[in-house]
Amino acid sequence: MGVVNVTPDSFSDGGAWLEPAAAVTHGLRLAAEGADLVDVGGESTRPGAARVDEAEELRRIGPVVTELAAAGVLVSVDTMRPAVAEFALGAGARLVNDISGGRADPGLPRLVARAGVPYVVAHWRGFSQDMQDRAVYDDVVREVRDELARQVDAVMAAGVDPSMIIVDPALGFAKLAGHNWSLLARLGEISRLGDGPPFPVLVGASRKSFLGRLLTGAGGEPRPVAERDDATVAVSALAAAAGAWCVRVHAVAANADAVRVAARWRDASAPGAG
Repeated sequence: MGVVNVTPDSFSDGGAWLEPAAAVTHGLRLAAEGADLVDVGGESTRPGAARVDEAEELRRIGPVVTELAAAGVLVSVDTMRPAVAEFALGAGARLVNDISGGRADPGLPRLVARAGVPYVVAHWRGFSQDMQDRAVYDDVVREVRDELARQVDAVMAAGVDPSMIIVDPALGFAKLAGHNWSLLARLGEISRLGDGPPFPVLVGASRKSFLGRLLTGAGGEPRPVAERDDATVAVSALAAAAGAWCVRVHAVAANADAVRVAARWRDASAPGAG
C-alpha cells in the first residue's frame, strides 16, 4: 500500500503532494513501482495534528481519487468521515482505511456495510491532538487485541461482513516506541481476535519516529524522517514473513521487493516445501 498524503502537515511528506496534479503523478508512480493499493488521505493524523473540516478533506482528495481510479489504480481512501468515504467509493475507490476503526463516526461502518467493500479497522484511543496522552498500557499486546476485538464486534454489529475486515494495530497511534516493537513482534496475536479465522493485518511502520529513535546519530539525535526508508524496508520484510496482509509505506519499490522476498521465504518454510 503506497501512501499519497494530500495534506500540508503530514509528518513525512506534508505539502509534497498537496496539489492534485502532483498527488496524481505520485500515486501513478507508486503503482508503477509495485504498489497493489494506493492510499489517498486528506487529513493528517500525525501526533498533535488538528482536524480539518469535511469540505476541505473532500476538496483535497476528490480529484486525486477520481483520476487515479480512472487510470486503473486500485485506490483506498484514508478517512474517518462517511461523506468522504462515500464520495471516494463513488469515484472508484475500492477500500476504506479508517484510522479510528469505526469509533470517530458510527456512520462510517454502516456506509462500508452498505457498500460491501474491504474495511481497515485500526486500534484507536482518540484523535491525534492528544492521543499520545493515552499511550498507557500494562500489557500492550493484550490490551490492543482486546480493544480491537471490541471495535471489530461493533463494526460487525453495524453490518460489516467479517470477511471484509482488515485489522491494524496502529503503530504510533497512542503508542510509544516500546509498544510498537512489542506489537510488531507479536503480530500473530493481533490477527486472532475471537474464535473465528484470523483477520488480515495491515502494518504501517513507514518512517515513523520509533525507527528514528532506534537509529540515533553520534550525538543522540533521531535519524531524520527522510533517512528511515531502509529501516522501513527491514520492518516490511519481517512483518510480511510474520504473515502481515499488507504494509503501508511511503517509498514503494524497495518495500515491494522486501515483501516478495518474505513471501518466497514463507513458501520455502512451509511444511513439505523443498
